[in-house]
Amino acid sequence: MPKLDVAHVREQGQDMIIVPLDDNFDQKSSSQQNAAVNQIQIAARSAGLAGRVVAIWESSGGRVKFIAPPQWHAFFRDIDLGCVMRNVNKSISW
Repeated sequence: MPKLDVAHVREQGQDMIIVPLDDNFDQKSSSQQNAAVNQIQIAARSAGLAGRVVAIWESSGGRVKFIAPPQWHAFFRDIDLGCVMRNVNKSISW
């Protein structure tokens, strides 16, 4: 059963479920990445977490990447994985 630690936070007036993922997530195709985010979103809702799932990971070049709604991009460009890890407060599994 997969289990993920997440940072369930409220920023910019929005509930966010920020999911730090391994750097191997960068190797997946965009359709595989989107399918994974959708699966995590379903699991988060089943766990009773409100908000939108945002995947965040570090690429092999050390750059932080994310999948988030366009209006949240400025926020996610300014954070790093350390910030996310310090805010982990929930876990989800399915």
